[in-house]
Amino acid sequence: MSIGTVLNALRDEFPEVTISKIRFLESEGLVEPRRTPSGYRKFSAGDVERLGHILRMQRDHYLPLKVIREHLDAMERGEAAPLPLVGRQRTAEDVPAPVEGPTVARVGKAELLAAADIDEAELKEWESYGLIAPLEDGAYDAEAVTVAALVAELGRFGIEPRHLRLMKAAADREAGLVDQVVAPLKRHRNPQTRAHAEARTKELAGLTMKLHAALVKTALGVRLP
Repeated sequence: MSIGTVLNALRDEFPEVTISKIRFLESEGLVEPRRTPSGYRKFSAGDVERLGHILRMQRDHYLPLKVIREHLDAMERGEAAPLPLVGRQRTAEDVPAPVEGPTVARVGKAELLAAADIDEAELKEWESYGLIAPLEDGAYDAEAVTVAALVAELGRFGIEPRHLRLMKAAADREAGLVDQVVAPLKRHRNPQTRAHAEARTKELAGLTMKLHAALVKTALGVRLP
């Protein structure tokens, strides 16, 4: 299959995948399509299945590429290779019993370092720029795994953590705007109204992220998915 055919095959499940994404995964050694004498990529059904597996692990388990590569290599060697329990990945046994009030999934520092494939010095630097912040007990919100993985990926393109301070400041302002809108609902005595505030927060957060993405695409003047 050509790379365009592969893209069409994957887009039903992964609508945001692009040819650039597939090429990037190839450059990282995660998939190795055959090359024709003229240099065109030719993907097998196994390549497409492997790409789907990679994209699924990124989407559902928030795993960095290094962890995904090690997992796939172990599978190819015929070894038992359970996915590491980091980020938002959960099994039925991991789901806690219902409790009053919101709960936050957490990861320890060691889990965060392993998931993002970074050392403590890098984490400390990222914290100094406000990109990641520990909770009061020293653990980290599960979303920190996603942030760390993305910061690490951007670093491969030469974008340093200090360059991301503007993005963090913009995110804080967007969050402040959303919070300002839903604050009256959060303070309400009626539990149903407070629950509605949480749903409204998620809805507004989704809209602001879509708007942010659209503005970035417009500013760059390029067509992205």
